[in-house]
Amino acid sequence: MSTGDELKAAVSARRDLGPEFEDAVVESFLDKMGQEVDRRVDERLAQVAPKAKQVAGNQRAADAMRLALAIVSLCLGTIATVLLVLVGADSAGYLIMVWIGIIAVNAAYNGSRGKG
Repeated sequence: MSTGDELKAAVSARRDLGPEFEDAVVESFLDKMGQEVDRRVDERLAQVAPKAKQVAGNQRAADAMRLALAIVSLCLGTIATVLLVLVGADSAGYLIMVWIGIIAVNAAYNGSRGKG
């Protein structure tokens, strides 16, 4: 039954039963309308909830990728630093280039955080 039909039925019942049952008729109508509103809200929440979970899952995956990149970058940077120090003399320029490259890659990847 639609909302309009429910209202017509409530008005008709009030006419048939008389003013002494008016409170009960109105209360019954409002209860049915409250249940209908609850049902519609539940339907909309059911449609929105899976999308919200998917977005949260995607965000966690992106955060995990950023963390993995940071860890791998630090490991590779440390290994490169140790190797360049062991090689010796003119390694300072290469060392600076390695760390600037690592910083640039991480900054570029993390700079795309809110996009896409």
